[in-house]
Amino acid sequence: MKRFSYFPAILPLLLAGCGGGEPHPQAASPAPAVAIQAVAVTVSPWPEVYEATGTVRARTAAVIASKVMAYVERVVVQVGDSVREGQPLVTLDSRDLEANVRRAQAARSEIESAIPEADNGVAAAKANLDLAETTFGRMKELESKKSISRQEFDEASARLKASQAGYEMARAKRAQLNAKMAEVEQEIGSATIMRGYARIAAPFAGVVTAKSVEPGNLATPGAPLLTIERQGAYRLEVSVDESKLPFVKPGETVDVSLDALGRRLAARVSEIVPAVDAASRAYTVKIDLPAVADLRSGVFGRAWFPMGARQAIAIPEQAVIERGQLLSVFVVEDGAARARLVTVGGRARNSVEVLSGLSAGEKVVSPVPAALTDGSRVEVRP
Repeated sequence: MKRFSYFPAILPLLLAGCGGGEPHPQAASPAPAVAIQAVAVTVSPWPEVYEATGTVRARTAAVIASKVMAYVERVVVQVGDSVREGQPLVTLDSRDLEANVRRAQAARSEIESAIPEADNGVAAAKANLDLAETTFGRMKELESKKSISRQEFDEASARLKASQAGYEMARAKRAQLNAKMAEVEQEIGSATIMRGYARIAAPFAGVVTAKSVEPGNLATPGAPLLTIERQGAYRLEVSVDESKLPFVKPGETVDVSLDALGRRLAARVSEIVPAVDAASRAYTVKIDLPAVADLRSGVFGRAWFPMGARQAIAIPEQAVIERGQLLSVFVVEDGAARARLVTVGGRARNSVEVLSGLSAGEKVVSPVPAALTDGSRVEVRP
């Protein structure tokens, strides 16, 4: 009978039983603690504010209209164009206005041509008067000596009076020419001014925000042609409930948010319209805005008016993590960071009001390091 040896087959099993073979892997060492800064959650005074909404409008706006009735020849600007003070905007047909100027100038020329004749008439009348006065003086001396008859003296006296009347009449005609000349000068000035109305210019530097005129239109006095707003001078006009009137003061500084800019601004209340709208029971508050690039009228805005303070839980804004609609913070618990969902309210001065999710005395991570995850070991450093 053939014998079989089982020793080589069971050797590996014996070695394994005695601890031979490959060694077991060692346990992984714990991750190092993340250095963080922590802020204690406390209850502190939180500013109570009233939010009002409104629209941005230009502080200075001008509706450009014609002062005369005439057809439009040219319109040299479009909506959105920036214009300088005195820049031509619209040109009207000025032929009728030009004719009025020439008519007045012709009347002046006619008067000017009549002036030499009137001056000569005054000079001639003055010469006749001088002669009549000299003659009358001689006749009066002869009449006193009884050298002439009474009839001759009366005739000399009559000639003197006629010369005086002629001289006064010549002077009156000359004065009439002066008066007519002054009247014509006024007509020329008025016609020239009216002719100038055919050139409509910008009253100040700004931007064209509306246009309702095209070449060929008939411009009538008072009908809007263009609207210009002064750039860099805007204000937010908001509606404030009448019950909040005691909390709004002219000259106070308020926070303003404009959707077109995506940030907050500090602005000053410049005017409170005293009239209250009977339908909405609100009044208008005008807030002067600082000069901001690319700001335009019509932009939607919000304003927050301070109305005292109340006790609330507030944490730094940089402690809040936003992921879509969810807001969370990291709370330090037993040397580890634990993520916790929170509900927040208003924001003010880089702080956030916490409505739920935190209690006073807890500590939150602020700012949040990029490598921090839920359950990470943390080391609080000052």
